[in-house]
Amino acid sequence: MMAESAPAQAHGGQSHAGRPTSWLAVTVMLLGFTIGGVALCMGPNWFLFWLGGGVVVVGGILALIFDIFSDVIEDAPREIAVQEHHSPFERH
Repeated sequence: MMAESAPAQAHGGQSHAGRPTSWLAVTVMLLGFTIGGVALCMGPNWFLFWLGGGVVVVGGILALIFDIFSDVIEDAPREIAVQEHHSPFERH
């Protein structure tokens, strides 16, 4: 069993990686875009293009079913000190 990192523990065991089901939905949509893109380069082949569009729609439906937006983890705001920077071409 792998140890969780400190940021993952701070968010109740969640990480920025997302759930496997969310990645499945994204992979299906990426596959659809790839099919459609290849179809456009092949002539275009309109049957394959619309098949790719259908695969994207199926991936979108999976994304809604799996509620992929619940994977979003908001980090606490970071306070970064402003550092002064001078250009070597700056006149003093």
